[in-house]
Amino acid sequence: MANGSHAILALHWQVNVIKPEGFFGGMLAGPVARSGVVERAARFHAEAAAPVVFTRFTVPEGEGRLVRNTEFMRAVGEAQERFRPDSPGAQLIPEMSGALDVVDNQKLSGLAGNDLADRLTARGIDTLFLTGVATNLTVEQTARHATDLGFTAHVVTDCTTAADPAAHEAAVANLNLTTAGCLSSAEALARLGG
Repeated sequence: MANGSHAILALHWQVNVIKPEGFFGGMLAGPVARSGVVERAARFHAEAAAPVVFTRFTVPEGEGRLVRNTEFMRAVGEAQERFRPDSPGAQLIPEMSGALDVVDNQKLSGLAGNDLADRLTARGIDTLFLTGVATNLTVEQTARHATDLGFTAHVVTDCTTAADPAAHEAAVANLNLTTAGCLSSAEALARLGG
């Protein structure tokens, strides 16, 4: 792969999604902890020879580009103070601290409602390796969106998880058909030269 043509898109590694005290903690914190995904993803991000771009789901004053057109978005809209950019729940988890490139959005896809796709393209990036939570929600939505935008997208399967292992496996099966294919972190590192 040409140097500089790839990046890691790290989706929703934030307190509201990962930690018990977060908004989605009741649904996701236990499965995330049991899976060991945080440690694997942090290690993958550190070892990969690629820039890492983090996305955070936030809701600024005035709701930004939030559209309450699904049950998910309505729930977030009702609790939007917990998603303010400076709120504890919107912060990246400590294991992902030190992130230099963080992009906020109010959509399920990390590439929607912001200029991230244009910024990546301007940097010559055409291939994305996705990590994050949850596989069947933001990861799947972002991977499909990236593919539609013309990026080559690979989900790093052992650096993603869902509330239920069956949901994770179903999403991976779908993503193998709708993207450039899923990879393990070892396979991704081999391609990235990490």
